[in-house]
Amino acid sequence: MELLQEAEFWVAVSLVLFFGLLISMKVPGAVASGLDGYAQKIQNELDEAQRLREEAQALLASIQQQREDAERQAADMIAAAEADAARLAVDAKVKLDEEIARRQALAERKIAAAEAAAAAEVKSVAAELAAQMTGAILQGRLKGLKSDPLIDRAVAQMADKLQ
Repeated sequence: MELLQEAEFWVAVSLVLFFGLLISMKVPGAVASGLDGYAQKIQNELDEAQRLREEAQALLASIQQQREDAERQAADMIAAAEADAARLAVDAKVKLDEEIARRQALAERKIAAAEAAAAAEVKSVAAELAAQMTGAILQGRLKGLKSDPLIDRAVAQMADKLQ
């Protein structure tokens, strides 16, 4: 009976009763169930995280593809704009050359017309002046003479030829 008086015996008995009580109340199953539920919750969160990661990677790939498409379209637009600018520059040069040629031709025609008008005016003035000088010279020579038909005819022909 000494065994009943020792504290270690009673600690062992109380420990066995405590574990028996825990087993009879199904505490280990509840703890295991709780741990299983917690493990399942963690697994669900890991699965959700994996799914979200895959969605993010798919979205990233989609965005990168859209960016590449946008860059390609921008490059195409720039190339088209450069081609249009070059074409417009060529068109403008052609139009400018045509305008310069047209204005040069117009200026040459005006110069030719002015030269012709000036030459005609010079001829007219020269003829008039020659006729006046011839008339003055002949009048001076014939002052004392009466009108000579040969001289009158020559003066009339000269005036006609100079005009």
